[in-house]
Amino acid sequence: MYLVQHAEPKRKEEDASRPLSDKGWKDIKKIAEYAKDHLHINIEQIVHSGKLRAKQTAEVLAEYLNPKEMVIDENLAPLANPKVWQKRLAERTKDIMLAGHLPHLGKLASILLVDNEDKGVITFRMGGIVCFEREQEGCWTILWMITPEIIS
Repeated sequence: MYLVQHAEPKRKEEDASRPLSDKGWKDIKKIAEYAKDHLHINIEQIVHSGKLRAKQTAEVLAEYLNPKEMVIDENLAPLANPKVWQKRLAERTKDIMLAGHLPHLGKLASILLVDNEDKGVITFRMGGIVCFEREQEGCWTILWMITPEIIS
């Protein structure tokens, strides 16, 4: 399972719909190209919140990673209940990528890793991907994390 914080958007004062900024577009394309060439990500779905910045992030990733489908889910909104996705992920058997927002992604990661949404266990970066793996016992671990800053 892959969690992706949307790439950098324009400021609200600049554009209320908050599309990706020039830096955001550049960063997510760099991440997507790197992921395609080096990480061999094979996902069935990319699910995003429907907010423009998450949608645009997901579309770029889909262009490079070729998932079978892209889905909108309001349960990935910034203030959505992370327990909804905790339950869904426990039932999934195929790889999935979720493109969303803070604080939701941070809370979801904390629930999966230490069963406490209030423990800040991962510092997400805009446009970054965090790869999780579920052990046979149902416990989640982090395999790797990549951010735009570490790709040259």
